[in-house]
Formats: sequence, C-alpha cells, structure tokens
Amino acid sequence: MFVTTWLTGLLRHRRGRIVASTIGVAIAVGLLATIGAFLSASKATMAARASSSVSTDWQIETQPGADPAVVRATVKSFPGLRSVTEVDFGQTTGFELAKDGSTQTTGPGVVLALPSSYARTFAGSVRTLSGSDTGVLLAQQTAANLHAAPGDTVTIGRQGFAPVTVRIDGIVDLPTADSFFQKVGAPQQSQPTAPPDNVLILPPAQWHTFFEPVAAARPDLVTTQFHADFAQKLPVDPAAAYSAVIAQAHNLELKLGGAGLVGDSLGAELGKARADSLYAQVLFLFLGVPGAILAGLLTATVAASGADRRRGDQALLRTRGATMRQLVTLGVSEAAFVTIAGATCGLGLAATIGALSFGSSTFGASGVTLALWSVAAVGAGAAIAAFSIAWPAYADARELTVADARRAVGRAREPRWLRWRLDAVLLVLSVLVYWSTSRNGFKLVLAVEGVPSISVNYWAFFGPALAWVGGALLLWRIADTVLSRGGRGLTALIRPVSGGLAGTVSASMKRQRRLLARGLALVALSVAFAASTSVFNSTYQHQAEVDAVLSNGAMVTVVESPGVVADPSKATKLAGIAGVRSVTAMQHRFAYVGADLQDLYGVDPTTIVQSTKLQDAYFQGGTAKQLMAKLAAQPDAVLLSDETVKDFQLTQGDPIRLRLQDGQTKQYKTIPFTYVGIAKEFPSAPSDSFIVANAAYVAKATSSNAVGMFLIDTASNDSTVVTARVQKAVGTSAIVTDIASKRRKIGSSLTAVELKGLTKVELGFALVLAAAASGLVLWLGLAERRRTFAIAAALGATPRQLGGFVWSEAVFVTFGGMLLGAVMGWALTRMIVKILTGVFDPPPSALAVPWGYLALVVAITLVAVAVAATAAVRGTRRPTIEMLRDL
Repeated sequence: MFVTTWLTGLLRHRRGRIVASTIGVAIAVGLLATIGAFLSASKATMAARASSSVSTDWQIETQPGADPAVVRATVKSFPGLRSVTEVDFGQTTGFELAKDGSTQTTGPGVVLALPSSYARTFAGSVRTLSGSDTGVLLAQQTAANLHAAPGDTVTIGRQGFAPVTVRIDGIVDLPTADSFFQKVGAPQQSQPTAPPDNVLILPPAQWHTFFEPVAAARPDLVTTQFHADFAQKLPVDPAAAYSAVIAQAHNLELKLGGAGLVGDSLGAELGKARADSLYAQVLFLFLGVPGAILAGLLTATVAASGADRRRGDQALLRTRGATMRQLVTLGVSEAAFVTIAGATCGLGLAATIGALSFGSSTFGASGVTLALWSVAAVGAGAAIAAFSIAWPAYADARELTVADARRAVGRAREPRWLRWRLDAVLLVLSVLVYWSTSRNGFKLVLAVEGVPSISVNYWAFFGPALAWVGGALLLWRIADTVLSRGGRGLTALIRPVSGGLAGTVSASMKRQRRLLARGLALVALSVAFAASTSVFNSTYQHQAEVDAVLSNGAMVTVVESPGVVADPSKATKLAGIAGVRSVTAMQHRFAYVGADLQDLYGVDPTTIVQSTKLQDAYFQGGTAKQLMAKLAAQPDAVLLSDETVKDFQLTQGDPIRLRLQDGQTKQYKTIPFTYVGIAKEFPSAPSDSFIVANAAYVAKATSSNAVGMFLIDTASNDSTVVTARVQKAVGTSAIVTDIASKRRKIGSSLTAVELKGLTKVELGFALVLAAAASGLVLWLGLAERRRTFAIAAALGATPRQLGGFVWSEAVFVTFGGMLLGAVMGWALTRMIVKILTGVFDPPPSALAVPWGYLALVVAITLVAVAVAATAAVRGTRRPTIEMLRDL
C-alpha cells in the first residue's frame, strides 16, 4: 500500500520525470532488441547465402592407385549427400583449329567429362553463351584463343598418342572455374592463382574413348572426381555451419581410408561467412552499444535533474517517520516501474520496427534467439534504471540526514576526473590503442582456414571506446571552462538573446555550469552518435555499390559472345535506349606477359572514369584521373596489377613487350608498351593479374578495333528495367548483366546482406536521442529551477526578462553541443571506418556524408529545443503566487 501510494503520487506530481525516465529505458531496450534480432537474422542469412553461392559443395578426388568404383560406392552411401556425379579430368598438350587459311594453337589444357545433366544438377556451374548446351563444349577463353565458334572442328592433343578431332557444339562459360579446378587437399595458399586457360568438355562416353588409353599409359594425366551436394540442414550460424561441414568432410575422408580427398567448397564459403558474421557482431558493438549507453546517460541525466527534489521528498518522509529501508524500497519500486514500463514500450517498439522495416516483427530470427535478445535488452534496461534511479536513492537514504537533505548546498567542488585530467588521459590512451591496432593492418577478425575456432581482436574496440568517453569528458571540460571563465565573451555571446540582462544571465549560467555542462555534453554525444552512425552507414552503402560496380563493370554491362566481332560504333546504338545516360566501349583481349596469359582491357581514358565510377582506391601511384590522363597522353602506356609488377620485378617507366593476337592473321605478335602505374582493382577484371591499356593504341597495333564489352551508365534509372531493354536490343549475340543481380553474388556476405532497413532504424533512434537529449533534458533542467524563476518574478522580473534566462541557456547548450558534437562525430567516424577496413571491399577513398539526414538531425534538435524553451517560458508567465504554491 505504501509503495502504491508513492508511485501514484509520482505519476500525479512528478509525471515529467517518470515519463522521461521511461523514454530513456524504452530507447535503450528497443535499440538493443532491434539490432540484436537483426544481427541474429543476418547471421542466418549469411549462412544461407554462402550455401546458395556454391555450385558444387564437395569434390571428392580419387587418389592415385585407388579404385574409383570403391570411392564412388563410399561417397554414395555417405549420409547427408545427394546428386553424386562422376567428373573426369584429362590433361591435353593443347588445342588446334585450322580456319580461314590460318591455324590457331593453344598451350596445355584440360578436357572434362561431364554428363549432360551436370549443368542442371549443379546450377550455375556451366552457362551457355552460344550454340548448344550439350555435346562438345568449348570454354569461352579457349574459344577466344582459337577464334572458334560452334560448328568448328578442334584438334585435341594427347600426350604419347595421336591427336583426335571433335566438332564444337557450343561455347560455354564456367562461372565457378576457380573452385571447379581447385587443387583438392591443398591449403588455400597453395591453390592455383587462376584456373586453366584452355578447357574443353566432352560427353563421358566420348571422353573415355579418347583418354582411357592415356590413363593406362600415364595415370598421372587423368583424374577422377565425384561431385556432390550437401543435403542435410545446417546450423543457421555460419561458424557452427562451418564446423559441421568440416567435421563431415573429415569423417568422409576417414571412411575413404586414403582412397579419396574432399575438396570442400561449401566449407570454404562458410569459412568466409563466419568471418563476416563476426564483422556483423563488430558492427553491433560499434553502432548499437553506443546508442544504448547514450540512452542510459539520458535516463541518468533525467533522474539527476530531480535529485534536489528527491532529497527534499526523502527529508519530508523522514520527518514523518519513514525508515531508511522504506526509502530504499521506494527508490527500487520507482526503478522497477520505469523498467517494466520502458521494457514494454521498448519491446513493442522493436516489434513494430521489425514489422514495418523488415516485414516481420521477429526480423527473421528464430524464436529462441529473439527471446534471448529480448531478455538481454530488458536486462540492460533494468541496469540503466537501477543505476539512474535506485542507486542514487539508496545513496541519499544512507548518507544524508534530514538536516543534510534540507541544508542549502554551498559551492561544489570540481569533480575528481576534472582535477585529475582524466579526459586527456583517456584520449592519449585511445590514440595509443588506435596506433597499436593499425600496426597489424586493422585485422579485427582472425579466421584460420581449416580451424573451426575464430577470434576477434576486441582490443581494437578500446580505441573508439576510450575516444568516446574521453571526448565526452573533454566536451564537459570545455563547456565548464567557457561558463566559469568566459566572462565578457560569454556575456557578449548571449547579449542578442538576453539583452540588458546579459551580465546577470551570464552570472546565473556560471552558477549553473555543472548542470549546463552536463546538458551540453549530452547534446554533443547525441549529435556525435547521429553523425558517426549516419556517415558510417552511408559510406558502407556507397562501398557496397562500388563493390557491385567493380565486379559488374558498370550499372549495366554487355559482354559480347566469342566469335562475335563488335564494332565500337555499337555504343551509339546502345546509347539511344531509354534510361541509358552514357555508354563506354571496352576491349577485352588476352595478352602474354612472358609465358603468363592475362586479361587485357583496352579503354578510352577520356570517358572510362565517369562511366564506371572509377575509385582512387583502385590505383597505386596516382588518382584514377591522373593515371587515365597518363594513358591518354602516352598511347603505349599500360597499368599492371601489383602481382605482375612484383612477379616480373618491374620499375615504373620500364618498357615491356606483350604478345597479343593480330586481328588479321590471328597470330600472336609482340607489341611494345611502357609500364606507368599499378591498378589494384578494375571493373570486371579478375582479382589477380590483368592489364589496362589505351584502346586506340591496342586497336592500331593489332589491326582490330573489336570490342569485348560495353559499359552502360543508367544514372538514377532502374538498372533492371534498362537491362531488359538492352537485352532485347542485342538479342542472343551478347550477355547482359546488371548491378542488381551482381550485387547478390559478389562481395562479402556481410556486404550482400541488405542493411537499408537497419540503417533506417539506427538513424531513427539517433534522431530520437538527439531530440530527447536536447529538448527533454533542457526542459527538465529548466522545470527543476522553477524556484529560481519564481523568486526572480517575485522580485519584479518581467516574463521577457525571465525568457532571456531560458533562451540564453537553450542557445548555449544547443549550439555549443551541436558544434562540438559535429567535431567529435567526424573524428569518431574516421576512426571507426579505418578500424573496420575489413568490412569494406574495396576500402573507401573518402567518407560518404549524408547531408540531408544531418540537416534533419539539426532541424529536429532545434525544434525540440524550441518546444522545450517555449514551454519553460510559458511556465514563467504564471502568477507568482501560483508558482510559489507549487514549489
């Protein structure tokens, strides 16, 4: 009964404090529950995407001397596998094609035996470019080397045996060639840097006719594999799924007893996803936890704003016989009420956000996971309420007597942290931790291939954490210094607002500097949180788009099929399609650097930068514009990959001689070039070795201006719609890909996860925190000083003069907090983006600033302050007797 009466009285007479505290707890619970549930759902999405991105889960390779029939029987009987298909590999001395009076030859290659059902069984493993999808199929690059097309006859060389001839039925692409031709059983560092350049596919019966004699004489030239899919349901967490798949692979190898090794492509993809899942966890810590802490500080500030009144209430209760135990019980009951109300509102808010932003109130997470995160979020809310309400009530009840509670407080001493310069110490430690983390290249997540356990370098978190706390204390110190020592400067600053009472208002603000400094620091932290979160998310989304453009080449890319000679003038036709802003033609040839065959891209240096949105981060030794200008000014200039420069010990300016196929004779000829720079990445280029050259020079030197692809910029138009129009225009002569489909296939699984919904949630919470920190805290602080305003009114102060006090404090807290918060937010964002380099692929060359959102933050903050100050000013216009009666 005693507790109920107390809570009822609080709701009647201290309603503002209770509601504000509840809001603070609700924000913390809602934010943690939302981001936590999304994190769990994201991990499940990462595991699912990793599994779906693998065409062939396992490749079981028969070892020398083992019986393939035994391996086949063991694999087919292994539980959890399906679609077991035999694939045979035969080494060839090369291919040859005689056509149009000339003969084209290639180096060594591989001849595969694939059943006609393979492409259907293992979706995405084989893609038909032209001709039939069954029969004798030639890989795209091999077709380019031989200048072959469907219907041509190709000769296959066999080591120690006479060559055989086949008629080409179709040209195909092998999208998963890297994993398809993996070195089974070898660690990642020992894997081939690139798949074979020359590949031909035969029906199994024809393959066995050609290569069984080779296998009998040279068994080392023939290999048999069994490709299988993993059928059983995997855990939703990538790390757990990785451990399960690795364990199953080891179990199968044990049953094979050395007769076969497992090439675990599924495990390799899950291994990447488990690292990305930890990066998602890192993002939660960097983006979610600060918001929850800020909500806790808001609640603590709200509770602290009524500290004097609480002490007065306790003193009054003591005079009426209340014991310390009863006083503590009242504090705990208030904290419990705030926890229950705030947790209910916070969980309801999280469910509403999930339904509106993600289409599910559970965010796609499992029931158990959602329950765990809800309990954790409520626990955090309870801790905030206990720290902000229950603990101060307990401390006051234990330490203060009735006389102490009613005695006027004299000049307060500076906080210990201010005297000990704790802010400077924390900032110095932050710089040291940041420097220490940078020494290992900001590698936060360590995932060793083949080892189930992964680790996170949590030490790196201390850098931003210490910067956050030290920055907040520094802002407090700056505000306190300005208020205590500002003197004439502060008076001049507030004169436009307070008029002739500027000196008096300045003196009043100096006496209230602890409260004002705390309010300014909280506003600054809210602005810094909003700024750092929004800039990071904007940069993240921008880099995800850059990653997709890098892999696809442009918003929409047209890739010509082998055998089709496309003229650069085709770009004019494509440019006329609705939704197309610009088109750039790009050559795709193959050039020999010594004995190494590499992709060569001939570009127009004057248009390529804009059409493909080249980033400075792609290049070394200059910006994108600078290096493209070199290609334009020096026609024989080339950009090489970093790997090529290291392998061939090149120095900038060195002349190099590349062998390219002549457009007339179809023979490879030597062409001189000059190495002028490094291209670490390039649109549509492979990740290892490639060459970027001037298209006009290549066309002149090879007597051919044939174009391999067209890069289309759609501006802000829907790339999917434009793709359909382009595909209709080019027909079956080319493959058209767009950034939307490429975005689903490339990059880290973390980048592939759609974060726009979560971004809206985070930014929404940041807006609420900014508004609450500025408006709510200011209003409560002014409301708690009604005694001061009442006394001033009794002494003859007019409402306009009282308004000068209110607006002066509002201007100082708001504009000072926004200015200092912007500086702190900029510094924290740069630190966070640098530390989280592993999240971005490729790393950003500059921050992407969402000016529109930041303007909205400023506007909402100003509106909240204006509403709070206006309410406080109206309160001062009440009759003096009525104000004094309420105190």
